Amino acid sequence: MWPLFALVLGLAIGSFLNVVIHRLPRGESLAYPPSHCPACGHPLGPLDLIPVLSYVALKGRCRYCQSPISPRYPLVEAITGSLFLLAALFYPPSPMAFLVFAFLAFLVALAFIDLDTYELPDALTYGLLFLGFAASYFLAFPLPFRESLDGALMAAGGLGLVAGYGGLFLRRFREARPEVPVGPHQVHMAALLGALLGPGVGMALAFLTWALSARTGRPVVLPDRLTLPLLPVALLLAPALGLDLLESLKGSLVAAGGLALAGGLYWAFRPAPPEEEEEPVAMGYGDVKLLGALGAWLGLYAFLALLLAVFLGAAFGLLFRRQKIPFGPYLALGGVVAFFFGEALWRGYLAFLGL
Repeated sequence: MWPLFALVLGLAIGSFLNVVIHRLPRGESLAYPPSHCPACGHPLGPLDLIPVLSYVALKGRCRYCQSPISPRYPLVEAITGSLFLLAALFYPPSPMAFLVFAFLAFLVALAFIDLDTYELPDALTYGLLFLGFAASYFLAFPLPFRESLDGALMAAGGLGLVAGYGGLFLRRFREARPEVPVGPHQVHMAALLGALLGPGVGMALAFLTWALSARTGRPVVLPDRLTLPLLPVALLLAPALGLDLLESLKGSLVAAGGLALAGGLYWAFRPAPPEEEEEPVAMGYGDVKLLGALGAWLGLYAFLALLLAVFLGAAFGLLFRRQKIPFGPYLALGGVVAFFFGEALWRGYLAFLGL
């Protein structure tokens, strides 16, 4: 009965997620007006809203105006129901199972919104992040709080640095315009200082430049052409400086992740002004925040989710010859695989290596 309940619940939640996916990017209310046909505007009755079955019974057309209904709607419902069923096979009825349901629902919504808009709403990425922190803090699920916090910061910091290096190469080492009061420059600077001085000092100094930038209205930062090339040098020289290499790497990622997530939260409440000239970017910071949220749930397995996402995204891009692809759906898929099968995949990899 539990798997059947999870499946039905997932189908119903998937129906609601269709509303979220359609309305949230547009800034519309999720509650009002009630569900209606997007073509003719006619309110939908109970028989029109049965997940998947209504679409099949109506042959993919509106009951009232006969306009075609996007197959996206039953697809979202079926995917959510299937994921909830999968979760029920791993977790018996418990608060933890419902937390996993919420985790999966967030990822489905984020994946499809990114497919539509190439954006990942802060309300969902930070909602997923803070839900992971709350679950780990109060229930030590799915990780102890310290592991959840470290995982979120290191994952966000790692992908923030990937975005930084990618952007630097795309600009052919031309310096990007710093954002005021906080932006990627502080993230890269925090990474360098965190590698040399530890994550606490690295974050503190980067937050200080944030405060000075806000006070003066001008960017108080080190140039990317200095911080990003110096970071690998600092890591390579860490043993010669009496520092542990792994601790330096962790310090770099934690400091960078702290600035990336804090800065993203700042801009979530105070949207950045439109740029006069679009800067070439390798990856949006929505992906950085999403991977940070996955780190809160997966710990270091978030990097496995990232690896899976890179392979899946690259395969899709090559298969369909697309230069620009939304990365969020692949991160979401990688996150699901890592959540349920990460440990098994890691053990299989170690066994393959003979370890």
